[in-house]
Amino acid sequence: MSSAEDLVTDIETLGARLAEAKESITKRFIGQERVVDLTLSALLCGGHALLIGLPGLGKTRLVETLSTVMGLDGNRVQFTPDLMPADILGSEVLETGNDGSRAFKFIEGPIFCQLLMADEINRASPRTQSALLQAMQEKMVSVAGEDRALEAPFHVLATQNPIEQEGTYPLPEAQLDRFLVQINVPYPDRQTERDILIATTGVMEDEAHAVFTTGELLAAQTVLRRMPVGDSVVEMILDLVRAFRPDEPDASAHVKDNVAWGPGPRAAQALMLTVRAKALLDGRLAPSPEDVIDMAEPVLGHRMALNFAARARGDSLADLIRKTASQITGSQASAA
Repeated sequence: MSSAEDLVTDIETLGARLAEAKESITKRFIGQERVVDLTLSALLCGGHALLIGLPGLGKTRLVETLSTVMGLDGNRVQFTPDLMPADILGSEVLETGNDGSRAFKFIEGPIFCQLLMADEINRASPRTQSALLQAMQEKMVSVAGEDRALEAPFHVLATQNPIEQEGTYPLPEAQLDRFLVQINVPYPDRQTERDILIATTGVMEDEAHAVFTTGELLAAQTVLRRMPVGDSVVEMILDLVRAFRPDEPDASAHVKDNVAWGPGPRAAQALMLTVRAKALLDGRLAPSPEDVIDMAEPVLGHRMALNFAARARGDSLADLIRKTASQITGSQASAA
């Protein structure tokens, strides 16, 4: 069998496993298929996800379920204003041996796991939030002058309350850029909420079961990176990312007038990975330009900012992304 045929087989096999994983997840996290797909995409791409929504919408429940289904060793940290970096990373303590000798011993913090749930991450101070920066990017932490590697795979799934609520600290731009996707968790529709009521208020609840192991998730991440991406998709990614940079000569007047700063190359990398994940979850062998448009908002929304005038008018980044993406799609269709 040729390498191309092997890849097709691997993609099809992985697609079937992902369908089973989604079925298992929906036993405990009912509905919200878009949220589930985006969160799974982050894991398939080897990245991190930021889930934003009001309390009580099931964000924590989703992360706990994903830990079970994907076979990951998970820890949970409840972020609070008095949480310190050492509470996450760990610290050295002075230990006395039986012979009276003393030596420093490193006690690992909860970050030493495969799936870290950072619950209400924006309730901690910026100093504590920054403790995650090195871990999220380099998959290691530096404590007491020594670098300590984190076990692969390592993912951070953080939940966040809306910034408008009291007692929250906005995440710094550098940390937001470390998240592969930002996932908005909306209220469920009426039928979904009815299903939730029936499923969760009885004596017994359905339980999710493990579908992947750690090794299988790492193998899936390799398969995703082997998935071919057509030139039209690559060009669409470049067009979209560069269109939101106000300093670019080809940027539209609307972007130049409303955007303070645009997405960098990491945003293009994130789109290249997430469009592959979307194709996998949809059971396709390669991503399409439509996938780029679909993933634009979760990938780009937290990697750019409106200027003061646009914010004062109440403009929305989501509307700007949709409008610009639609214009790019139209111009490419005209050129074709």
